[in-house]
Amino acid sequence: MDGAETLDFARESIILLIQICAPPMITALVVGVAIGLLQALTQVQEMTLVFVPKILAIFVVLLIALPFAGEAMAAYMENVAARIAGP
Repeated sequence: MDGAETLDFARESIILLIQICAPPMITALVVGVAIGLLQALTQVQEMTLVFVPKILAIFVVLLIALPFAGEAMAAYMENVAARIAGP
């Protein structure tokens, strides 16, 4: 494996990481901003109000995105195994 293949392998790994982590992170961002806006508008400064909806939303998104993440990781592992076994 030369330098170009190593960089290609690292780039594929980072892209896969971003694809798998993006849905829950974007969900946490959107829910956090929405709850923050709601708190600012109503002047309710309860700390637990931020965490519970965010955790529930991330949990739902992870359940929905789990098949995609599993399929993407399986395909990536097959690619890695083919690179190891191949010349």
